[in-house]
Amino acid sequence: MLFVGHGNPMNALEENEFVAGWQQQAQSIAQPSAILCVSAHWETRGTQVTTVSYPQTIHDFGGFPRELYGVQYPAPGSPALAAETQSLAVNANILPNENRGLDHGCWSVLKHLYPEANIPVVQLSLNYLMNPAQHYEFAKELSALRRKGVLTIGSGNIVHNLRTLDWGNKQGGFDWAISANNRIKELILSGNHSDLINYSAMGKEINLSIPTPEHYLPLLYILGMKNEDEEISLFNDRLLLGSLSMTSVRIG
Repeated sequence: MLFVGHGNPMNALEENEFVAGWQQQAQSIAQPSAILCVSAHWETRGTQVTTVSYPQTIHDFGGFPRELYGVQYPAPGSPALAAETQSLAVNANILPNENRGLDHGCWSVLKHLYPEANIPVVQLSLNYLMNPAQHYEFAKELSALRRKGVLTIGSGNIVHNLRTLDWGNKQGGFDWAISANNRIKELILSGNHSDLINYSAMGKEINLSIPTPEHYLPLLYILGMKNEDEEISLFNDRLLLGSLSMTSVRIG
């Protein structure tokens, strides 16, 4: 499983250190039978899952070069995986979405992980009516998918405060962002999921780094599916623009 700091949509077009990090992970993971993606860029009232057989590539952003809007990621969907995901939910009713495609939190990363776009992809939405603990427990219900070769990818950013971005700070973070990122990394590596779930109680630096939950919550899905004895490691561990963390997590 992977939690990927996806960062700028332009990563879809670039060849940089973060893209290289994604590619290295894909090379060392057995090819999955399908992919379940939880992206920061699909929030819904209630939980939904994509059931379309051929999802469109959604260009859900503005102000970028025309070339980026031409990028397509024509991976197939998987109505079967969507149905199985629905069947595993015990405490949530997952609704089918027959029209939703893949947003940039998903395809901008998958384009580099699996450039042939030959692995079925299903997206699961973030229910904004659920609290962090509910997201975490919900993820546990879906962990059975892993035994069938499904790769779960959470796509977001641990530190994600767009209002404080410093565009002149290309390869560094503000002191408070560095501190928050380091604290969260310590909790991830030590297996302290309780504090990670209750992140909003960890003080000003954490709350400044996570002003809204949607880019953080995909991390809880990956942690919720983790087995106790699994190895966990970090990659792409870098802050950019003052308040954007590309730090990513691999489990297993």
